[in-house]
Amino acid sequence: MYTSAMPRTSTTARPSAHDAALAQRIGERIREARRRAGLTQQQLAGDHYTKAYVSALETGIARPSMVALTYLSQRLGLPPSHFLDEQHPAWSRLEVDMHLAAGEWQAAADGYRTLLSDQRDEPGRAELLRGLAEAEARMDHGRQAIAAASEAARIFAGLQRPADEALSRYWLAYGLYESDNEADARGLLTALLERVRGGLAVEPDFELRLLMALAAVESRSGEHARSLSYLEAARGMAADLDDRRRATFLFSLAVSYRETGDVEAAIRTGTQGLALYRAAGAELESAGIENDLALAYLAAGNVGRAREMADQAREQSERLGDDRLLSAILETEAQIALAGGDQAAARVLARQSAELARATGNQLALMAAVLTGARLLRDAGDAVASEEAFGEAAALARESGSPSRVREVLREWADVRAAAGDHRGAYELTREALSVN
Repeated sequence: MYTSAMPRTSTTARPSAHDAALAQRIGERIREARRRAGLTQQQLAGDHYTKAYVSALETGIARPSMVALTYLSQRLGLPPSHFLDEQHPAWSRLEVDMHLAAGEWQAAADGYRTLLSDQRDEPGRAELLRGLAEAEARMDHGRQAIAAASEAARIFAGLQRPADEALSRYWLAYGLYESDNEADARGLLTALLERVRGGLAVEPDFELRLLMALAAVESRSGEHARSLSYLEAARGMAADLDDRRRATFLFSLAVSYRETGDVEAAIRTGTQGLALYRAAGAELESAGIENDLALAYLAAGNVGRAREMADQAREQSERLGDDRLLSAILETEAQIALAGGDQAAARVLARQSAELARATGNQLALMAAVLTGARLLRDAGDAVASEEAFGEAAALARESGSPSRVREVLREWADVRAAAGDHRGAYELTREALSVN
């Protein structure tokens, strides 16, 4: 439910053998110190990092910046030098860019901030800010992405570098999208698309990325037919993409098909995208598309297949430590349990999803989980509790800014009031639902 996202494309880079060995040694020492301190990975991460990032450090997958190492060493009561057996070199621009290219978003963000503290040259500062904006956007840190991208775009505009300004504005739109400001994101992306079609050369696939981003914005806003039209316009451009980027495109297309009611096309397209993600080794993306396929199968009435896909998605997200995605998968499992008649399991799963969604800031999953809980209370005949739950779901839907979500919740809430004999209250909700646009 409501899983479409703006395209996240990147190249892949590998650390050197020296870097990998150093990261392995540092990770082992962090894990040893954490265990001696009696802390879990989540406790060590605190409110600054994530469990997944600490896990990546301990296994040597990621190499910590000095910012991260200082923070973690303070929580462990040890000096940073305890974890290093050689002088940690100062961040270089190349090293930070490599972290970004390799998908090590937190390390990249830390590196860009460190470099920015000493950067006085305006062009260099703008480039660092744009990198920081991308790293923050990829971690779903909308506000931080907006701040960095806005300043980068302003500087590039003053330097008369329109292509760089356009890229910065793309990440600004991404941050606005993540902050549930679809209207401003749409305005920025539409303006960029007009400039590109007017002859602005940015990157080879930039027009495709803009079309996919606009499709995601329209889908979240409930304009599913418009979303699908953008994706259909992008279809011809996707033929020459690599597997990972083509999978991203097919994933977005599958979401739009499902939300416009073409479940068979959603399953067919989503399965193609999943195969490409798996071939590219994109485990997190695979889990996301498995979750969406579960919803598509559920809409088609195939509860067994939906459960199978959701189980695979959950196993992947738990292994990768991505609690934000897990909150959405738990809500999908709640819907599946409800469709299968297991209301007790659905209630537990919806509660777990809501708790995890609140902890990770996943407002879409939170709204969906609260709505599922409201339906369960309604079906159980608890009029008072269901009224309260539908009220919470409506408030979250209004905050999302999506007309389709607001209409969906208000109409179901109106039915609950009508069944309880509150016809005036039902009329007020129905009138509000009809006025939403």
